[in-house]
Amino acid sequence: MNPTPHNLLAHISITLGAHRNTQVIWCKFPYNTLLLAEFKKEFPSAAYSATHKAWYVPDTTLYRKRLNIAPQTITTKVLNGIHAVNQPYPQLLHNKLTQIAYSPSTIKTYTGELTQFLSVLKAHNAKDLTTEQLNAYFLYCIKTLKHSENKIHSHINALRFFYDNVLKLTHHFMEVPRPKKANILPKVLSKHDVKKVFAAVQNPKHLLMLQLCYGMGLRVSEVVNLKITNIDSTRMQVHIQASKGKKDRYVNLPQNALELLRNYYKLYKPKNYLFEGQFAEQYSRRSVQAVFKRAMTTAGINKTVGIHGLRHSYATHLLEVGTDISLIQKLLGHNDLKTTLIYTKVSTKLLSNVVSPLDSL
Repeated sequence: MNPTPHNLLAHISITLGAHRNTQVIWCKFPYNTLLLAEFKKEFPSAAYSATHKAWYVPDTTLYRKRLNIAPQTITTKVLNGIHAVNQPYPQLLHNKLTQIAYSPSTIKTYTGELTQFLSVLKAHNAKDLTTEQLNAYFLYCIKTLKHSENKIHSHINALRFFYDNVLKLTHHFMEVPRPKKANILPKVLSKHDVKKVFAAVQNPKHLLMLQLCYGMGLRVSEVVNLKITNIDSTRMQVHIQASKGKKDRYVNLPQNALELLRNYYKLYKPKNYLFEGQFAEQYSRRSVQAVFKRAMTTAGINKTVGIHGLRHSYATHLLEVGTDISLIQKLLGHNDLKTTLIYTKVSTKLLSNVVSPLDSL
């Protein structure tokens, strides 16, 4: 029987492993010209190892799904840092978060916070800890590890969920105080600096990523999650799906990005996601952040601003040209108008009209 996309996997022996210090999925099958042609058609980015005499693809969530492999959850490496008495807990937390449909980023954050906590406990079972011992752990994070207020809030959120929903010990956090959050204003780039950043990027894919971050006020996670089908160039709108808080929204596609978008599509021919890596997998957030950091360095802008600063700049610049604050709220996908109002504190529209008494002397 000739292989088809429907029965291709029946002919392949699949194993997990490593190649050149990278985790990969090995795909072995008897030599057959039809089978090989179908395999290369389905996995055009697969590479062949003469040493292992097998084809391989990177061990990513995308390829695990396409090869019917269960997604990786809690790794052996993570569990090795936790005493046996606490080892079941990360998976139990992961299962609970997955069951009630928390986002992958929240699951990763909460599981990581619990893992750090359990590694500190050594042989002490987490379910036997008192409120006093939990408070001692948070003090350790503040005094010894020097964690910020936001980081401590992340610790508390994760562990509270764990104790409330996994261990069913809801009373443990009744007397765990939260540190007061610092009132930090968003970091914004001027329009001049945004132009300098764009001018410093030569790669059309990288430039388009940054232009969409700024031109539509997107989070980096929203940029890498964009699919070709989300782009509607006729209506000049982009559908942002299942963003933070699992909310959908529409944003306007900037006219200035349309030509670059069309040229990019002809050049790179993405298949599913708008931005894909060398193996046709979804582009990583870390890679986009690295693109922005390099652009800032090349542009000679010595400011401690991350890529999220492009989203902040989008909102601030809209406000400065008179865009209604409630419309900005919808474009950014904020639930609460108070979140959007913070941009009024960094806008120069009103402040620039104030004359210092020094200048009137």
